[in-house]
Amino acid sequence: MTPDAAHLLALDPVGLGGVALRAPFGPARDAWLAALRTMLPDAAPWRRIPPDLPDNRLLGGLDLTATLSLGKPVAEHGVLAAVDQGVLLVAMAERMAPSTAARITAAMDQQDITVEREGLRLTAPTRFALVLLDEGIEPEERPPAALLERLAFRLTPETAPEPIDLSEARALLPRVTMPMEMLEALVAAAAALGVASPRATLFAIRAARAAAAIAGRRVVADDDAALAATLVLAPRATRNPAAEQDESPPPPPPPEDNPDTDETPPPPSPDQLQELLLAAAAANLPAHLLDEAQLKALSSRAGGGRAGAARQHAQTGRPMGARAGEPRGNNRLAVLDTLRAAAPWQALRKRPPHARIAIRREDFRIRQFKRRNETTSIFAVDASGSSALHRLAEAKGAVELLLADCYVRRDRVALVAFRGQAAEVLLPPTHALARAKRSLAALPGGGPTPLASGLDAALELARAEERAGRAALVVIMTDGRANIARDGTPGAARAQQDAMEAARALRLAGVSAILLDTAPRPQPAARALADAAGAVYLPMPAADAQRMSRAVGAAVQRLEAA
Repeated sequence: MTPDAAHLLALDPVGLGGVALRAPFGPARDAWLAALRTMLPDAAPWRRIPPDLPDNRLLGGLDLTATLSLGKPVAEHGVLAAVDQGVLLVAMAERMAPSTAARITAAMDQQDITVEREGLRLTAPTRFALVLLDEGIEPEERPPAALLERLAFRLTPETAPEPIDLSEARALLPRVTMPMEMLEALVAAAAALGVASPRATLFAIRAARAAAAIAGRRVVADDDAALAATLVLAPRATRNPAAEQDESPPPPPPPEDNPDTDETPPPPSPDQLQELLLAAAAANLPAHLLDEAQLKALSSRAGGGRAGAARQHAQTGRPMGARAGEPRGNNRLAVLDTLRAAAPWQALRKRPPHARIAIRREDFRIRQFKRRNETTSIFAVDASGSSALHRLAEAKGAVELLLADCYVRRDRVALVAFRGQAAEVLLPPTHALARAKRSLAALPGGGPTPLASGLDAALELARAEERAGRAALVVIMTDGRANIARDGTPGAARAQQDAMEAARALRLAGVSAILLDTAPRPQPAARALADAAGAVYLPMPAADAQRMSRAVGAAVQRLEAA
């Protein structure tokens, strides 16, 4: 039987870190989790937490009820300490709060936790496996990258593995060794697949040793290393080595069988081992690898609108804990946090008559809220000439798809078309779906290209949105070739110079931008324009409306999370 990731993780949960299960709630995921839990030791803790558990529950701190009852500080350990030597499950991990992710990451790295708060000091070991239940739908909806980096496996459960008895394998695992040439082959395979993190290679080594222990072997075999490359390295691949290899001469034919000799075939060379591991990993590369890599780059580069940033001290929105302050004006008192701050000092304070607890000014805590950013996506569409006409339908489709998403998020979309002698704002910032569709239906095409005027109009809209407290994202759809200058006069050289100046103005204003090269083949002019604007450059020679909408949606989510 070929081991599953669940078998390997149950055998070495702390060493392998854990698994990210990307699947919706359902019987397949539940069956996979049930098999994993069955194969763990009987005493292993199993805890499930929400994605935004408060720090006092996650890390531990003051037991408020016991403290008020006894009149002295009483400590209470958090979930991270309670799950030592077990498994911690995080539901809806794609929505995990950054503070929760940071606490779990630190606990996994240090394998212990020290909490100093509210007059207490708590220290406890925290060695556990993490299971991230990822229910994201879009490719950019992922759990925090820092946590994914610390998990050996990323998979979508389809069938439940058959539980097996791992008691003998647990006893054998510490004695399993790996030949040096196989270790070198794993490292080379990781480099060929574009896996830069050394953690991934270390996880692959541990997975190979676990697979050998399950098979009852004390030395890692080729099949064990191939399985580790498939389960650990393939999901992290950023390039396909098979597509990059130069054509090589065919291998020499195998020697003819000689019935008169009893010689065994020689062991595989390091190069042959590397080819074996690469073949195993390449067979399991994720679909649409290029699309996901582009979206990942887009999300990392298209962030950070200055205006429209989340207001940490807003009075409405998502609760984000409490801070010291007085409940004046619109500030709302955090009662439990106030009591928790006052409880350790009760033995030293004189209580007023008929009062059970003495609260002072410095104990007051007020609630903090984080309001979601509102984002405006400004489409600057080149509607000039025959080169843009055949992409106009795709632009309309992308805007309509994005509008449907914005209607749910209550975000806004604007549309600027540039053709002829100047640019025109066809759709001011709005989230009215019917009005947007009417404007899109009337979007004209043909004529010369006043590219600089289009960029200037988009920048003006972006500045107006930022002054109103909204983040702005400019999506430029053009082939980058201009022939009308800012003043409306024809001339390619002057027009291109004005376009570059307008692009640099976008960059200086700090406006996030994406440039979709709509030419049938990627154009140097479009690339230069994107570099000048500090924009993410995406050549879209075979793009459709769905892919454009996905690209813009990734950047919008990045802005909202900034």
